[in-house]
Amino acid sequence: MTLEELYPLYQQHSTICTDSRKVTSGCLFFAIKGDKFDGNKFAEQAIADGAAYAVIDDSDIEKDSASYILVEDTLQTLQALAHFHRKQFDIPLIAITGSNGKTTTKELVSSVMSSHYKAHYTKGNFNNHIGVPLTLLAMPANTEVAIIEMGANHIGEIAQLCQIAAPTHGIITNVGNAHLEGFGSFEGVMQAKGELYRFLEENRGVAFVNADEEHLMEMAGWSIPKIFYQRSASLDLSHPGFEIQLIGSDPFIKVGFLNKGGEIIAAKTQLMGMYNFNNIMTAVAVGKYFKVPTLKVKQAIESYLPANNRSQLKTVINNTFLLDAYNANPSSMEQALDSFVRYKADKKIAILGDMLELGVYSMQAHRDILFKAAHLGIEVFTVGEEFKKVASSKHRTFKDVQELKVWFEQQKFEHTFFLLKGSRGMRLESLIS
Repeated sequence: MTLEELYPLYQQHSTICTDSRKVTSGCLFFAIKGDKFDGNKFAEQAIADGAAYAVIDDSDIEKDSASYILVEDTLQTLQALAHFHRKQFDIPLIAITGSNGKTTTKELVSSVMSSHYKAHYTKGNFNNHIGVPLTLLAMPANTEVAIIEMGANHIGEIAQLCQIAAPTHGIITNVGNAHLEGFGSFEGVMQAKGELYRFLEENRGVAFVNADEEHLMEMAGWSIPKIFYQRSASLDLSHPGFEIQLIGSDPFIKVGFLNKGGEIIAAKTQLMGMYNFNNIMTAVAVGKYFKVPTLKVKQAIESYLPANNRSQLKTVINNTFLLDAYNANPSSMEQALDSFVRYKADKKIAILGDMLELGVYSMQAHRDILFKAAHLGIEVFTVGEEFKKVASSKHRTFKDVQELKVWFEQQKFEHTFFLLKGSRGMRLESLIS
């Protein structure tokens, strides 16, 4: 079946499913192949469970039923269908990528834009070669602006996602030492994230560039249209209008920005950690560029409540936990420690889990983090084999979070402020689940 023939069927059955366990009545089931599974083997069950059609790429499957749609490659068809659907919309589509903070930035930008427009945005972390097409295909007809998160751990992935989503605007939050195993080096990270800028440059798009972030100015080059924003010590109408002021951060970040009349609008967020200031600043800048009323911007960023193990503050009995354990790399770990040392508390302990996907850089990166924590005077517990390789006798080490939890529940911590920071695979959140 051609794309032109498939699209009308999608319009009639616009719910897309790639997991046979989540089939709903009347959906389109795409039999995607993975490294360890073949969706074609579940096509028959998907039809039995109520799928209207099963899109398959295995011609050996019994397909005498009209419910089977044979294509050359189901993944490529899914991506092409998503691109075809996206091209039916003449709207701004904002792509967001970066080493750190892209999901929080996406959530904040979406909150701001949703306050004034019918906005569609990435749910959760559906930010890869399957998640982005699914997000696009879930875009309703009345969408006025889309915000799409793009993740990558290899060179070329952002370029591919841009071809699918066709962004008109783009944001790179920052570049840091993340996924070095896949990118090969920091230069590889810059090349991969910069693929978003290159797409915008070639397609007359606009880049939002945080002028305070190292490397972004260099990466953006000269020919791409840019909207600069940055932190400013003071605000006045002589500035271009995209400067944001840090008013406070004890412990929650409070920012200020100007309305059209030159009045400073102050917004107290529910986000901790100075690394979140740039995420907030980006959302304010995007909102102002798209003419979202300043009071709506204020209300949107004030009402945003972090979730999913990102900068969440939790109290258990009389101890406080800053749960920032959705992901970690050397850059984000350093930023978390820099912020943690500033918080006022009688006793503070950082519980640090392994940073994954660093390849040959892993040992040195973990050693550097422990050195930084010692330099800042932060007491550290470590979780995982990578930290254990470089930890000294002064560190309390645990092979995994289960071992930590058994020990932890035998202690009598009181009025202690804990930082929980580590890669998602370490599951540090289970310590306080």
